[in-house]
Amino acid sequence: MTREGRLESLVSQLRARGTRVTAARRELLGALLDARDHHLSAHDLAAAVHRALPDVHLSTIYRSLDSLEELGVVDHVHFGHGRAIYHLADEPHQHLVCEGCGAVVQVPDDVFAELSATLTRAYGFTIRPHHFAVVGRCAACADAHGDPR
Repeated sequence: MTREGRLESLVSQLRARGTRVTAARRELLGALLDARDHHLSAHDLAAAVHRALPDVHLSTIYRSLDSLEELGVVDHVHFGHGRAIYHLADEPHQHLVCEGCGAVVQVPDDVFAELSATLTRAYGFTIRPHHFAVVGRCAACADAHGDPR
């Protein structure tokens, strides 16, 4: 599906749920679509929206992101102690973050399936792995630090 087709699909989903689609929300969705594999903070997204709509306040971006997350359109992830980053929820994936070099590796959603099943079975606890990143060391940093593998 093209970018514009996908944007219109997202807009239609929001309208079907009774959500108003403002110019700022449309631009925000467009910025998220344009981000693809990049990880953008609310400030990064605000900068993208400001290029088209310079009068949109940062608080509007935060409120829109919160609203879009409540509607299941957007997910946010914390990369360790840094700022939250955002991506569209219809592209499920998980993140591995190297504490040495800062590299971010996206892994398929099913990587945590066995862990999720074990935690549910053993503890009755259901995880939401899309909300966090697993912090560790990439192969290069592990080799440089002599970490066992």
